[in-house]
Amino acid sequence: MPFEFALTSAVFILLAWVWGFYFWQRRALQHRPAPREPAQYPSVSVIRPIKGLDTGIEENLRAAFHGAYPGDAEILFVMDDAQEPACPLVEQAIAEACQKNPAVRARILFSGHPPSNRTGKLNAMIMGLREARHELVAFIDSDMREDETDLRVMVATLMEDEQAGAAFPTVVSREPALTLGDVGYAVMVNGLYEPAALATAQSMGGELPFIMGHMMVLKREAITAIGGLESAEGQLVDDMFLGKRLKQFGYRNKLSPKTAAIVQQGTTTGEFGQILIRWIAFSMSGLPFLTCKLPHALTGTGFWIGLISAAFALLYGQVPLALLAGFLSLSVGMTINDLNYRMAGTRIPLKYAWASLIIWLASPVIYGQIWFKREVNWRGRSYRLDNGARLG
Repeated sequence: MPFEFALTSAVFILLAWVWGFYFWQRRALQHRPAPREPAQYPSVSVIRPIKGLDTGIEENLRAAFHGAYPGDAEILFVMDDAQEPACPLVEQAIAEACQKNPAVRARILFSGHPPSNRTGKLNAMIMGLREARHELVAFIDSDMREDETDLRVMVATLMEDEQAGAAFPTVVSREPALTLGDVGYAVMVNGLYEPAALATAQSMGGELPFIMGHMMVLKREAITAIGGLESAEGQLVDDMFLGKRLKQFGYRNKLSPKTAAIVQQGTTTGEFGQILIRWIAFSMSGLPFLTCKLPHALTGTGFWIGLISAAFALLYGQVPLALLAGFLSLSVGMTINDLNYRMAGTRIPLKYAWASLIIWLASPVIYGQIWFKREVNWRGRSYRLDNGARLG
């Protein structure tokens, strides 16, 4: 009896946590005030590292020129070399954009193969920064699809706060899911990472102690103050590390209220598994424990306690406890699916509604693989990791 009472109490407590965490994130999604427009927008250099061929890359490249930024802007596409498969697509996108608008400023840079202490992305960022000419520097991944106001709102968020060193948006996956891998990716982005980031930022006055670097803009003086982009050498998660450095040097990492679209479609189950491994590896070294890791750890604990308790209760004929524990595990999937809907505006197909639970079922295997294999594959490159999930 004491054991059953303790187990029931634990299930109730974790059930309260799962739904409390859900409502906290849900409120954050509903409250995103727009930043104050600056009197004059500063000039900005947009650096876009490219490696491989992302889903919908041609549309992503065209979208890079659709923005209506009110100040001077240039776009620098950075690749390893001219053999990159995206190179002719970038050349075509630049030519089309210049034909429509001769005032467009865009060019291609080649960064060469990265040294062993840098990720390919960081190496491209460093090269781009050396060639950038404008006041602010933005970095945008090749799987991001900008709309006309993404850059403007992000810069307004940065300029609104004198202490801000960087600004970045939450991202959202809106493309229709074609595969089970697409569903897994969508619920990971829309139901797990981004709502929690929004809620945490609101509790911290609109900032985060790190940067989510799919799309970000930084002040040059802030980059200089932290020792340049080179200070992130040796890090797997360079953007989150740079955000932590900015925080240490007294700058704020402001979260833009406008979501930006990230494109991932046609993902196989195996490809999603690799993405999940990579994102968990990123979180291991890039996210602070109390504000970001602990809430999800409690949710994952709730899922597994519910699953194990339900099995235990059924084994010993405790049907009410089995139903309660089963509801706890199902609640984890239900809340994630609903947050995905509130972020993306589309619901997970009913036949894939269970997919959000796969992330939690697979997490012990994923952590084990990262811990024992200590290797992450990212955009055609393989990175060895040390005990802290940094470059080994």
